[in-house]
Amino acid sequence: MIKQSWTESTDTDPVLRDLVFAQHQGFRPLTLDLHLPADRQAGLLPVVVFVHGGGWRLGSRRMFVPGVDPGDSFGAITAAGFAIAAIDYRLSGEARFPAPVDDVVSALEWIRESGAEHGLDASRIVLWGESSGAHLAALAAFREPTWVRGVVDWYGPSNLTTLGAQLHPGSPETFDDDPETREAGLLGGPVSWLPDAARAASPALQVPEGAPPFHIAHGTADDLMPFAQSDELAAALREAGATVEFTAVPGASHFWRGAEDVEALFGAALEFATCVTSSE
Repeated sequence: MIKQSWTESTDTDPVLRDLVFAQHQGFRPLTLDLHLPADRQAGLLPVVVFVHGGGWRLGSRRMFVPGVDPGDSFGAITAAGFAIAAIDYRLSGEARFPAPVDDVVSALEWIRESGAEHGLDASRIVLWGESSGAHLAALAAFREPTWVRGVVDWYGPSNLTTLGAQLHPGSPETFDDDPETREAGLLGGPVSWLPDAARAASPALQVPEGAPPFHIAHGTADDLMPFAQSDELAAALREAGATVEFTAVPGASHFWRGAEDVEALFGAALEFATCVTSSE
């Protein structure tokens, strides 16, 4: 069993590290870090469940966005009155899709079952992911839409069946037949070999009736994950009747490189999270 420990983040907010939220036979325990506001008010806190990126094969729950200081990311969210459950999930070298989605759902279950012990309000959860973490957040929200008040999706993949043509116009097979892509690692083989799994792993193709509200933001100059991926997800959500805020960030690439005002992007996402967790 991993021992939990109290530490202090750089902005003095208390953080409870290494809480075990799931244990799958044959795998390492899955743990989360629980960030809490330094100036807590009475009552249970709304919760941001943070799902890190890294192409499903690497990354860390300790880093919100590469290049952004923890005090300006985790600290900005807790300063707005949220607790943050920054979670692990099984990476593609450990297990294939849908395992990482299962793990995000397990974190939601843990909050529902044990969150009150830590001052968390399980009825006010927002999933917030970046890159591949946004992909997992969307699919987890679609699986359990009544558990989630909203999703913040930053430049996540949404349709693995169109990604190859968007990355390599004129020669989509460069991506679709490649066993070394991040997506192939997630699925267990190239997209062209596993079309049913690719569709099942595509949020834009899986939007259910009753999907929660989404706040989507994506840089127009993203060379790692095409802007068209978020455009597809926004369109699919609207077609299903879901509420969508969709922000195109001019000139920004992945990890908000080239964005003029990253603080404003956090502010817009926090305004959305506050709104959806404040409604009855």
